Amino acid sequence: MRAGAKPIAIWALPLAVLVLAAAILALDLAGSATWLSGLQFDTYQHLRPRDDNAGAPNPLSVRVLDIDSASSAKFGPWPWPADTLTKLTAALKKAGAPVIVYAFSLDQSDPASPQRFAAQLPPGADYDSARSTLEKMTSADEALAQSFQGVKAITGFTAQNDFGDDLPPLKSQIAVKGTADPFFYVPHFRYAERALPLFEAASAGAGALNLPTDRDGVLRALPLVLRVGGKIVPSLDGETMRISGGEALTVIGAEDGVPAPGSAAHVASLNSGTLNVTTRRDGALVIYFGRENAARHISASAALGGTAPDLKNAIVFIGSPGNTIRTPGGLRSAADVHAETLENVLRGQALTQSAGFLPQLVFLAVIGAALIFLFARIGSLWAGGLTLAAIIGAETFGWFLFSGAHMLLDCTSPSAALALACLGGFTARASAIANARAGLRRSFADTLPPASIDKISRDPMLLMLDGEIRMVSCVSCGIRRYAELADSFKDDPADFTRMISAVLAPLIDSALDHGGAIGHLSGDSFIAYWNAPLDDSEHAIHACDAAQAMTLALASVNEQLSHERRLDGTAFGVIEIGIGISTGSAICGGFTARGRTSYSVTGDCTILADTTRVISAQYGPAIVVSDDTRKAAERGYAFLEVDFIAAGPRGEPVKLFAVLGNPLVRASPKFRALATFHDHIFEAIHARQWEKARELIEQCRKLSGASQKLYDLHLQRVDHFEDNPPPTDWDGAYRTVLK
Repeated sequence: MRAGAKPIAIWALPLAVLVLAAAILALDLAGSATWLSGLQFDTYQHLRPRDDNAGAPNPLSVRVLDIDSASSAKFGPWPWPADTLTKLTAALKKAGAPVIVYAFSLDQSDPASPQRFAAQLPPGADYDSARSTLEKMTSADEALAQSFQGVKAITGFTAQNDFGDDLPPLKSQIAVKGTADPFFYVPHFRYAERALPLFEAASAGAGALNLPTDRDGVLRALPLVLRVGGKIVPSLDGETMRISGGEALTVIGAEDGVPAPGSAAHVASLNSGTLNVTTRRDGALVIYFGRENAARHISASAALGGTAPDLKNAIVFIGSPGNTIRTPGGLRSAADVHAETLENVLRGQALTQSAGFLPQLVFLAVIGAALIFLFARIGSLWAGGLTLAAIIGAETFGWFLFSGAHMLLDCTSPSAALALACLGGFTARASAIANARAGLRRSFADTLPPASIDKISRDPMLLMLDGEIRMVSCVSCGIRRYAELADSFKDDPADFTRMISAVLAPLIDSALDHGGAIGHLSGDSFIAYWNAPLDDSEHAIHACDAAQAMTLALASVNEQLSHERRLDGTAFGVIEIGIGISTGSAICGGFTARGRTSYSVTGDCTILADTTRVISAQYGPAIVVSDDTRKAAERGYAFLEVDFIAAGPRGEPVKLFAVLGNPLVRASPKFRALATFHDHIFEAIHARQWEKARELIEQCRKLSGASQKLYDLHLQRVDHFEDNPPPTDWDGAYRTVLK
């Protein structure tokens, strides 16, 4: 914070939380928004489940045939053979069922088929009569298909992407009204795992069996239409709706209400005859689950035993036992889920879910802005009161929409975001109060230049501690081959320490003398930065001035060391340093611990400066800068491009330049010629003109006394690229470190 100023972090942290919450809502990061909204919607349905007797009256009823333990004990374990299913179908027809929905795949032929036995008989005349008799017999599959006569049987296929068959022929075309193509959000698949052809031909309808769950594994909605192989097809529930309504399915399309990136036409509703249901934009029906309804279920053993109830006007779902799914109403069988869906359609009880996250974002923006204003200008208690009132109001409104209009609006996710933002504000407020300290001048005496210390002493508000984003120039300076140097002094630690102190002290003084602040300091390197904490409009030039002064200071130190001797009488070796400079935005601020305040700069530019310093040795010159520094300091220095390498903080490509001198050097014909050849070298490499690049490198060697080490490096890279051609979308940056 600024000394004596209101702490900015009190409102900055809640703002950051709100921005993060908006991103989470929009992107559903890690399924968090889905989980929160699902928790809210499931709670609603637990508190007020669907009333089976409510809704619009309809002459059709829905029943589920259970393959219970009694049925399995009597007729064998599931899956049942085709002849048992044939008997079951006949029993349901006899009980008056007009529609039977097979909510499982009929894609396998019966293993007891006579034709299979015929195929297994040995060849020869002795078996021809038996073979002919078996082949003429009606198979169990054919008998099951024939049992579909006199009833509207609906079979299913599974839509999938990995493998499968072509789309089965549709029993009825799906009509479209409203927008021309409202299927942008509809899930699409490449293949369909189909039922056997004789079942498809005999059935009155066919739909997809897919039961998609949300990211938390709970099934809350079922698609009524899907796209398979580029064609729009009904799901099992959509096809059952068509059979129930008596007319072809019609999809009603609409445009997204608010134009935005990625917005498109969507499915608004579906109808068939008198049946009409509102869907999500992807064509899925949001199911309003009721309690377990024992009256809806029929035992398969009772049906096969002839004691089934009257099923006139009943749509009967048959599902495979053990196929249970998590729903807001608990674990349900697949057949029960389909039955719940159809009851939603028949009685008009389906839920409507608000499309997109716009209402939540508007709520966050309005209440969040008021929350931040209260934190910054009035007080934390008022902000807490607003947050509590907003959460209670939002949850009350969400419950009112659900209970009164069967509409689902996600209020829990924005409420949680507001609660976290408020908590962040309280945390920031407490932290600001606890960390307010006096004695800033004493704390920074060894890291800031004397002139900066004097300015801050006169005006403490110049020092921002709570954190801010500033454009800074960072210098990373370090001793090259430090580990190798230390190893050579392992028997003489005193001289090593004396030598390192003699080298680093004048380098640090050079940074301070040119207005820099000292950041991280270790045994072999340090970081200095400009334009923080005090303003410096020429920070890039001053950073280069300091780097030039460091090279002169090192030359003086090496001259002094050349006249001294180590403990064993040998001469001190010549010390080399590497300097990397980068300019960019960074987080600048301080912290207090044990009564001492420290100021730091953190950002990509500090990382890039350190990386540039480490790799500077491969280019030869001591000072290497990033492209941003070159642009900011070009008025005061001559720069020569030396590399285009993927050395950024996240592996992004960056251009690096060597500092060659003042503007007089930049104006000289020799420098301009050298710079032009360097540009052509990198252009030739990017264009994969390897031989041309070699020729340009050789010409550069002759033009000036520039580092031969640099040209050796690029020749190695040209050889590497010839042996390992870069990809077609290569951006020209080097990404493999040569050793």
